[in-house]
Amino acid sequence: MPSWGQSKLLRSRAPVLLFSVLALFSAVCLAGKEFVKPAARAATTYAANDQHQDEAVTVALDPYDMADKAQIFTVPYSEMGFLPILVIVTNDGDRPISLVGTKAQLTTVDRTKLLPLTADDIYRRLSRPSRNDASPIPVPLPRRKVKGGVSRQAMDEIQNAQFAAKAVEPHTTQAGFMFFDVGGISAPLAGARFYLTGVRNEKGDELLYFEIALEKYLSAPQH
Repeated sequence: MPSWGQSKLLRSRAPVLLFSVLALFSAVCLAGKEFVKPAARAATTYAANDQHQDEAVTVALDPYDMADKAQIFTVPYSEMGFLPILVIVTNDGDRPISLVGTKAQLTTVDRTKLLPLTADDIYRRLSRPSRNDASPIPVPLPRRKVKGGVSRQAMDEIQNAQFAAKAVEPHTTQAGFMFFDVGGISAPLAGARFYLTGVRNEKGDELLYFEIALEKYLSAPQH
């Protein structure tokens, strides 16, 4: 039978041991998880959209701001202060449209202008994460280390998730994620607006810019 001192020591170590076991279990589970980009519906079916009927093009947004939606990712974007937004572009016309040279911008309610992060922006944050003692959530166990400490799994996810379409063929939809750095902004979507410029038709003529109020998403019955 352990002495009183040994029992006290065991009790004091129990929470630490329990957290270590849970952290290891969570890390192993996350390490075996694979990212699968969600299948996009027609842009008009999303609450937050801007439909140009004359041009037969609709752009929609689906922010992944809730924990249940963010479970598709293996990279903890929210812990890094990043907001993933699924951008959907549907071409209901009979001619292709070009997305080469498009520019996206998220403008917050206080007029802060945020541009989508590049893959390298995300790599840098992953390789030098900010310390967060208030929420010590374990990071997935890495596979082979690359890019200064970023795992191949994380790199593949970032590359596969990002919006990369250069064109949208007639009667089709293209979608992908844009990531915005919203660190320090308590409610980044409230009162925010998203702008997309530079979409062109098959003749090279630029379409009217797209503007989407994120309140459409926040006020939707279910998102």
